[in-house]
Amino acid sequence: MGDLFGTSLGGFLGLTVVMFGGASFMTGQALADTWRPYRQMLLYSLLLGAGDRFLVWGLAHGELLSLPGYILDTLVIVFTGSLAYRVTQARKMVVQYPWLYERAGLFQWREKT
Repeated sequence: MGDLFGTSLGGFLGLTVVMFGGASFMTGQALADTWRPYRQMLLYSLLLGAGDRFLVWGLAHGELLSLPGYILDTLVIVFTGSLAYRVTQARKMVVQYPWLYERAGLFQWREKT
C-alpha cells in the first residue's frame, strides 16, 4: 500500500487528506467567492500537490519523486477543491441573484420560472 501512496497510510491521511485537503477546500471557496475561473483551481491544485509531496518526504519519510503518489495526492486535492468551488459557486449565484436563480441541489442552480 505504501508503494501507491509513496508513504504510509497514516502519512497519506494526515498530510494529504486532512492538511492539504483542508487547504484545497479553502482555496476552492476563495476562488469561487472572488469569481475566479475554475482553471485557477486546477493550477493551484497542482502546486498544492507538489507541496504535499515535499511535506510527505520531509515529515512522513515518504518518497519525494513518487509519480503515482503525486498523482494520487493531486487527485484528492483537485476533488476536494472542486467540490468546495462548485458548492460555493452555487450558493453565490442564488444569494447574489435571488430574482434570477434558485437552488436545484447542493451543486446546481436553475432559473426561476
